[in-house]
Amino acid sequence: MNKHPKQERTFMLIKPDGVGRGLIGDIIKRIESRGLKIIALKMEWASREKIDGHYSQDERWITRLGEKTAEIYEKYGYDLEKELGTTDLNKIGQTVRGWLLDFMSRGPVVKMVVEGIHAVDMVRKIAGATLPSLADMGTIRGDYSVDSPALANFEKRAVYNLVHASETPQEAKHEISYWFDLKEIHSYDRRDFDFVI
Repeated sequence: MNKHPKQERTFMLIKPDGVGRGLIGDIIKRIESRGLKIIALKMEWASREKIDGHYSQDERWITRLGEKTAEIYEKYGYDLEKELGTTDLNKIGQTVRGWLLDFMSRGPVVKMVVEGIHAVDMVRKIAGATLPSLADMGTIRGDYSVDSPALANFEKRAVYNLVHASETPQEAKHEISYWFDLKEIHSYDRRDFDFVI
């Protein structure tokens, strides 16, 4: 049986750069101001192994990371082989994934479950495009991130883009169960909930 549309759930993670820059409160405010409910919230300093389990290990996903990196190098005129020592897109994807694991485990993160109408799409809209240079003003990334994949690749690190948000309801379901025990997820009524739509 499908849940009521107001009960769609998604997962959001404030990354170490968002925590380190003191943006937790503002990010939460943007979620709640939109009429969404935070039904689970916790800070955690995740191990590299925990982060490794969060990010896909699918070969296609990893190769896609390599493809995106190659596109950035081509766009800005960098020599992929000279900078990374290879043109093998899977190997490059593995390298970039490693940078991501290093970054995500270097400081605490704030994890949350968000519930509400079209929660997956709404939270991604609030977060903005993954690449800060493409994120619209008014989004979290558009307002607070100035990083670029070109700079990140040059410095051999992950892009600092403040938050992670599930892309699909299926991904959200997996990530929620990966990061939270069922007893940590709460149900409550917001007094204004009937007036936000």
